[in-house]
Amino acid sequence: MLHDKDRIFTNLYGVHDWRLSGARARGDWDGTAAILAKGREAIVEEIKQSGLRGRGGAGFPSGLKWSFMPKQSDGRPAYLVVNADESEPGTCKDRDIIRHDPHKLIEGCLVAGFAMGAIAAYIYIRGEFFNEARHLQAAIDEAYAAGLIGRNASGSGYDFDVYLHRGAGAYICGEETALLESLEGKKGMPRLKPPFPAAVGLYGCPTTVNNVETIAVAPTIMRRGGAWFAALGRPKNAGTKVFCISGHVNKPCNVEEELGIPLRELIDKYAGGVRGGWDNLLAVIPGGSSVPLLPKEICDTVLMDFDSLRDVKSGLGTAAVMVMDKSTDVIRAIARLSYFYKHESCGQCTPCREGTGWMWRVMLRMVEGRASPDEIDVLEKVTRQVEGHTICALGDAAAWPIQGLIRHFRPVMEERIAAYKARQGSGVAPKLAAE
Repeated sequence: MLHDKDRIFTNLYGVHDWRLSGARARGDWDGTAAILAKGREAIVEEIKQSGLRGRGGAGFPSGLKWSFMPKQSDGRPAYLVVNADESEPGTCKDRDIIRHDPHKLIEGCLVAGFAMGAIAAYIYIRGEFFNEARHLQAAIDEAYAAGLIGRNASGSGYDFDVYLHRGAGAYICGEETALLESLEGKKGMPRLKPPFPAAVGLYGCPTTVNNVETIAVAPTIMRRGGAWFAALGRPKNAGTKVFCISGHVNKPCNVEEELGIPLRELIDKYAGGVRGGWDNLLAVIPGGSSVPLLPKEICDTVLMDFDSLRDVKSGLGTAAVMVMDKSTDVIRAIARLSYFYKHESCGQCTPCREGTGWMWRVMLRMVEGRASPDEIDVLEKVTRQVEGHTICALGDAAAWPIQGLIRHFRPVMEERIAAYKARQGSGVAPKLAAE
C-alpha cells in the first residue's frame, strides 16, 4: 500500500489549486535550477537507477530511452515530444494529470528536455481534451511569465520552449511516429523504423516521444532520488502508477498506487469492490482495451505490474482496469472493441486494413452464434496473421482482445453457437446483434 508521503500526484482529484501558486505550494518548481545543474548525464543516470519504465503502455526503460539521444549535436536541434493523445479506451489518467497538475508536466518537460539536449518540448494533446488544453496552455503561460521556461529557464542558463499542439482525435496518432507525422501537418500514419525517432524524428531531427505520466514524475524522482522511486513497487517494476478503474465497480476512480499491488486489493480498496461482490466478477481487462482480458480465477491472485501480467498472457498497458461482472455479454464486449480497432486503423498495412474488418464481421456473427465451432479456430488463426505483421502495434491491439476471449471463454462461444443452431432447428427466429 502506498503511503501519502510517497504520492507524486498530490492533486489528482482537483481538490487544490492547479495554477502556479498551488503547484509551488505542493513542491513543484522547487530547486529546478539545481536539478539542471547536475548535468545531462547525471539526470539520465538517476532516471535509470529509479527503474522508471514508460507509462504509456510499452513499459520501455525511460532512462535508457533518453540515453539514445545524441550526446553531441550535428547541427540539428533536438526535441522532446509529449504524447498526450490519450485515446486508449478505459484510460483517463493523463487527462486528470493535465487538468489538475499541469505544472508537474511542464517542469517534467524542462528536466527531461534538458537531459536529452532538446531545445523545445511539443505537447501533442488529444483534440477532445478542450478544457484540459485550456488549463495546460494557461499553465504554460504562467511558467513563461515567471521565467520558469523560455530564455534562461528557471535561472539555469538553459533556453527551453514548450508548445501545445491540439490533435484532431485519431487513435492512431497515439503511436509515436504517427504522432510525429500529424505534428508535422501530415496524415497520421506510422513510419517504418528504422530510422528511429532518436535519430530522425520531428522535422527530421533527433526526438524522444514520451507519455505524459512518464515525463510528469521525472522532477519528483530527481528531487527525492532514484533509490526512493526504485524502492516502491517490485523489482524491474518500480515506482508508482496511476490506475484507472472503470466498469462494473461501485466507485470508478483514478488512483495512484505502487506497481505490484494485487488486482483484487486495488478494486476492493479504491473502487468499492465489484458490483454485486467479488464472486460476481466475470473478467477484467487490466491495461486498456488493447490487452487480453483475464477471467476471475486469474484476477483472484494476479499482481498489477508489467511482468506479472505478461506472465498470465496479458499486459499492464496503460493500467486502465475495465471490470466486467456476470451481467456482461463478453462476446459482444470484445466485438465492440473489434469495431473500434477496425474504425481506427489507418489502413496503411494490408493485414490490419483487411484483418480488422474481417475480425469484426466474424465477431458480429459470434455474438449471434451464427457460426460453426471450427470458425473459432479460423478466427484465432487470422489474429495471428495480423499480430506482428504491421508497421505499428495497432494490429496487435486488434488481435489481442479476441485472443484473450478465445483463450478464456471458448466454451461460452461454443454454447452461443449451439444455442443458435438449436433455435434454427426449432424455427425460432434469432435475435440479431445490434452494433
